[in-house]
Amino acid sequence: MSGERTTMTRRTVIGGAAALAAAGFQTVPAYAGREKTVRLTVMGTTDLHGNVFNWDYFKNAEYDDAAHNDIGLAKISTLVTAVRDRIAADQRALRPLLLDAGDTIQGTPLSYYFARIEPITGENGTGGHLHPMAAAMNEIGYDAAALGNHEFNYGLDILRKFQRQLDFPLLGANAEDWTTGLPVFPPYVLKRVHVPGEKPITVGILGLTNPGIAIWDKAVVENKIKFGGVVELAKVWVPRVRKAGADVVIVSVHSGMDLSSSYGDALPVPENASALMVETVPGIDAVLVGHAHQEIPERLVTNKETGQQAVLTEPLKWGMRLSLIDLDLRKEHGQWKVVGRHAQVLNANTVDADPKVVAVLQQDHDTVIEYVNSKIGTCTEAMSAATAPWEDTAALDFVNFIQADAVAKAVVGTPQASLPVLAIAAPFNRAAAIPAGDVSIRDVAGLYVFDNTLLAVTMTGTQIREYLEFSAQYFKQITGTGPFTSDQVTNAPTPTAPIGTPDYNYDILGGLTKPLTYKIDIAKPVGSRITDLAYDGVAVAADQQFVVAVNNYRQSGGGNFPHIKTAPVVYNRQVEIRQLMIDYVIATGSVDPSAFHTGDWSLVSGGAPIIVNP
Repeated sequence: MSGERTTMTRRTVIGGAAALAAAGFQTVPAYAGREKTVRLTVMGTTDLHGNVFNWDYFKNAEYDDAAHNDIGLAKISTLVTAVRDRIAADQRALRPLLLDAGDTIQGTPLSYYFARIEPITGENGTGGHLHPMAAAMNEIGYDAAALGNHEFNYGLDILRKFQRQLDFPLLGANAEDWTTGLPVFPPYVLKRVHVPGEKPITVGILGLTNPGIAIWDKAVVENKIKFGGVVELAKVWVPRVRKAGADVVIVSVHSGMDLSSSYGDALPVPENASALMVETVPGIDAVLVGHAHQEIPERLVTNKETGQQAVLTEPLKWGMRLSLIDLDLRKEHGQWKVVGRHAQVLNANTVDADPKVVAVLQQDHDTVIEYVNSKIGTCTEAMSAATAPWEDTAALDFVNFIQADAVAKAVVGTPQASLPVLAIAAPFNRAAAIPAGDVSIRDVAGLYVFDNTLLAVTMTGTQIREYLEFSAQYFKQITGTGPFTSDQVTNAPTPTAPIGTPDYNYDILGGLTKPLTYKIDIAKPVGSRITDLAYDGVAVAADQQFVVAVNNYRQSGGGNFPHIKTAPVVYNRQVEIRQLMIDYVIATGSVDPSAFHTGDWSLVSGGAPIIVNP
């Protein structure tokens, strides 16, 4: 049963001006001298990550979160139609454009299914099956999109098929042939926008993607495609777009707003550089920003060479927001020039899904719902995460086993191959459980509710101990052995978490082939709680080296754990941990907790075991 057919009852407004008002649309005054200006509106999405419907396939329910966001292209389409209708009624407004800034074909079971389970075959809209994101974006009428890094996750064959299915260009000026250095995707496209009684405005749309692809999808692109820096290639291509006749240059870039890099000095160019690009490269009028999953309605950045401003905007993720860029143009000496610039975002949780998009993808949606609820294996005994924050459970050991096993296989043949492998996991979801007996994809996925990807770093024994000490601040200081209720022991307040440390910021470590054992003495003060830390029964030495599997959120600094962000990265293919777990059950057909659950850590008070009840 498709939830899209049965549960679309929350927070709905039907189209038109009411939709724009409810979505947060603000009328922006035109540039002074309105009678001499025209307004070009550019709509933008980014980081759609396979979301068409407002549906959580892992919960088998309509999507919702703490902020009550809605997701998916079906709702974005309603906003796009409302914007187009409003502009059509304004004589001074021009036909709007619609762009995307990448990470389109990966992220949900809907997109995974048509890459791995029933791979897309149709090309140019004829024969075979269209990727659901291509079908939806074609229906909505996009003008161009930039490549994201996750476009490469399923290999070049799927990406090229997706590209050929699109009715609009997929841009990537800094994706270059390994040997010739020539672009292997279109660098830019020129769109001519009609102006009544005047010459048309030529809009140049330049696409740039993230250079981190060279690391994250090395196995896919090495010796085939190389990736220049965002700033470096913008310096090359923006003048070329201008020379080709562009009156306006808009960059759709899959690179976050503010300067940072998750890959440290592994590449000579930064991961996130959109603002730096505008400061450094003259001739950019507007930027649609992607990759960072942040909501930035509007930021004005000034070019250091010319003093000219550009407007930048990032519309969150998954189709939660639609960015609107308004550019006011005036003819000066016979040429169109941008004289005013503004941006805002519209909220998709205020509108109904577009029935046209729903109709196009309903069959795919129903197929995938059936798939995620299908049996993929069995479990010899039930596993629950209900007690995972305060006792060693098979449920979290399963996560750590999957992570460590993947990393151990990946580092074979590298200098780290001989090092012991550990893994880090947090008790994300106390409600998660895998039942005894038949297991579905959805059951397995419930143990890992975030879209985190897997990395591995090297750490020393001292760093491991300090990491565990930091994690142990999650527990309140108590005396005696209980019994205690869980709220008497867990979620301790800290200066950075005054209302209590969340479960997802408490980490548990485990070994792959040998046990990492330790006790957490919560009668002791924070910073001195870890006792009896040993690997394979031998005390961990200060300089002992380990390979540690960890998710991208933690490795990038989430939770501010010590050492992990600066530790040398030895593995990063941006494979989703959740999918690794699903793939394991499919491959083996069975989950047997006795194969990985060993009970390696425990809570104590004054050295004595304590009792905690839920």
